[in-house]
Amino acid sequence: MTKTVDHIGRVQEISTTDVQVTIINNSACADCHAKGACGMADSAEKKVVVQKSNHNFSIGQEVKVILRQSLGFKALLLGYIIPFFLVVISLILFSAVGVPEGAAGLISLSILLPYYVGLHLFRNRISKHFTFDIESV
Repeated sequence: MTKTVDHIGRVQEISTTDVQVTIINNSACADCHAKGACGMADSAEKKVVVQKSNHNFSIGQEVKVILRQSLGFKALLLGYIIPFFLVVISLILFSAVGVPEGAAGLISLSILLPYYVGLHLFRNRISKHFTFDIESV
């Protein structure tokens, strides 16, 4: 059985090929009974476009948005883990060849720019791997 991450949302827009769903993403503080006392109430509204050609949803309908958990780990890998290792490895290499520490640090951080530009350029190809599904609640 595949593990999934589920969020409840509302259908905002419908076209012939996809459904746009708005999800309210609450932090742990937003769900706390004392959120008004500490001022940490934090929630964000996210929009997700789900490609679903055969659908019978209506605007305002409450739905469950589903993402396979393995895709969350893939996103974590692309967004945080690979860049972290790029910086650390490049910092070690530049320090080993005798580049001064400050310059090695700046060069190592600047390696992130082409990495994230590359992710941006290939976003359409990458997004094909991250597919959401929806079902009625």
